[in-house]
Amino acid sequence: MNKAFNRKKDKSWMHTPEALAKHFIAYNAKFLGNTEVDQPKGTEIVKDAVRKLKFQRHIKKSEGQKIPKVELQISIYGVKILDPKSKEVQYNCQLHRISFCADDKTDKRIFTFICKDSESNKHLCYVFDSEKCAEEITLTIGQAFDLAYKKFLESGGKDVETRKQIGGLQKKIQDLEAENSELKKQLQVLEEQLMIAQVPPGNSMSSKTSTDVFDMVPFSQMTPLVPLPASNGSALPPPARPTEIRRDLFGAEPFDPFTCGSADFPPDIQSKLDEMQEGFKMGLTVEGTVFSLDPLDGRC
Repeated sequence: MNKAFNRKKDKSWMHTPEALAKHFIAYNAKFLGNTEVDQPKGTEIVKDAVRKLKFQRHIKKSEGQKIPKVELQISIYGVKILDPKSKEVQYNCQLHRISFCADDKTDKRIFTFICKDSESNKHLCYVFDSEKCAEEITLTIGQAFDLAYKKFLESGGKDVETRKQIGGLQKKIQDLEAENSELKKQLQVLEEQLMIAQVPPGNSMSSKTSTDVFDMVPFSQMTPLVPLPASNGSALPPPARPTEIRRDLFGAEPFDPFTCGSADFPPDIQSKLDEMQEGFKMGLTVEGTVFSLDPLDGRC
């Protein structure tokens, strides 16, 4: 293993200090994963972690799973591991928590670093596979450490505390963003369930008026017929009866027993009606035979 922290002080670095202090250096690599280790540093510790993760990746590869690709952003503040497409931060390893970094001389594609987890306080070894940049990435992390140490000496240690506070705030922001994303998913699921549970208004049974056996709408005393108001706000007058009286086939006016009175008949017809009414009182004559309506009368 080639340890980046043991470089000579007169070693010429690959990047300018401004590139790591004000910005970051990005690399693409394959992420084999991370695993817990017992010690914060050590070549044998790293070798065991690499063998373990390679074996796990060999099993996953036989199952059809590919090694995920990641983007590494290296600066004096730490190493960020991001998704190369969405740019979502998967891990944020602060520089003051990284205790060991090395590339493998037997397998020049592999490089690793050990970082202490901020929540569990466990030491995790991160293993990456880069076909051409393994040693360059290791040197870049070593240069970031060198610049961060110089800045620490210049600030008298205050800069480290500031970075710790910034790192803590960044972690809280990531947690809140993850929680917000989960709440959005739950809200979307609830909205979909609510849309499925709702019945369309056109199919609602309550909006359909019930009818009787003759398909007639029943009359309801609760909704009396009220004349609609006119355009000026006053009630419409009742419909007027037609002035022209219809006549039947014989030219006679139709008989209306609810509206006609004794004065509506001509005098000759009225006298005939009076005689007929007296006849019903005394008896009825049909073709010369008298039928009495008196039950005590013996005539039949």
